[in-house]
Amino acid sequence: MTTLINDVLIKLMEPVGPLATTVDGLISGDLSSEVKGIITAFMATQDVIEQAIALGANLLITHEGTFYSHQDIKDTLLDDPVYQVKQKLIDESGIAIYRFHDHMHRYQPDGIMAGLIKELGWEPYVNEHQPAATMVTIPAMTVKEIGEYIKQKLGISFVRIIGDLSMTCTHIGLLAGYRGGGTLCIPLFEKENLDLIISGEGPEWETPEYVRDAYHQGKQKALIILGHAQSEEPGMKHLAKYLEASFPMIPVHFVSGKHSFHLV
Repeated sequence: MTTLINDVLIKLMEPVGPLATTVDGLISGDLSSEVKGIITAFMATQDVIEQAIALGANLLITHEGTFYSHQDIKDTLLDDPVYQVKQKLIDESGIAIYRFHDHMHRYQPDGIMAGLIKELGWEPYVNEHQPAATMVTIPAMTVKEIGEYIKQKLGISFVRIIGDLSMTCTHIGLLAGYRGGGTLCIPLFEKENLDLIISGEGPEWETPEYVRDAYHQGKQKALIILGHAQSEEPGMKHLAKYLEASFPMIPVHFVSGKHSFHLV
C-alpha cells in the first residue's frame, strides 16, 4: 500500500487535531508524494539534510525552523549566500521538510517532554505534567551527580550549572526547550518546593541570576541548563519510534545534529 506524505502528516496531527494558529507546516515538497523514507531531527541543518538524502529518505520531520527563526521568515535571507546554498540543496534533492512544533508540544503529555523523560529514565518518578513543565521526585542525588547522569544518558559533553554542586536534590522541575525564562521558572521553585530546575534555555539574566542570588543567600536552589537542542532532541528521537510503529513498511531514522558549542 502506498503511503503519501499527507498520510504521515495526518497521523502526526491526529492526537491534537487542527490548530487555528501554528508554525507547523510543509516547508518544502509535495503532500501527494509517496514516502520512501522518514527522518526525524531537531532541526533541518544542512548536515541533517545531507544525511537524510544519503539515507534515501524523502520526508524530513523537524521540530525547529529551517531558516534560523521561529517563523521561518526568508525575506531578509534571499541574498544571503548561506541561505542560497541550503535552499539550492533542498530544491535539487526534492526532499520534503515538515515543521512539527506546536502539535507535538500539545500532545498529552507534551511529546518533547515525554521523550526527554524517557531518555533520562525518569518515567517512574513523574509527579505531575503541567502544560510547560513536569515535576519529578527522584532518589536523592547531588547536583553534580545529576549533571553527570544527564550527560551520560543524553550523550552530551557538558551541562551548565548554577548552585552548590554538593547539594542533595530529590524534587526537580523539567522544562524542555525555550522555557527557562524567569516568569515560568522562578515561581515554580516555591510553588512546587523544588530543589532543582533543569531547563533547555532561557534569557541568562532571568532564572540563572535568580538562582545565583538564592545560592548566595544560602538557599537550597540549583539550576542545570542543557541547551535547547539537547533538551528537545530526545523527543524527536522517540517520535521516530512512534512513526516506525505506525508505518512499519517505511524506513524511519532519527538523526542527531551537531549542536554543541566547542569548549576551549
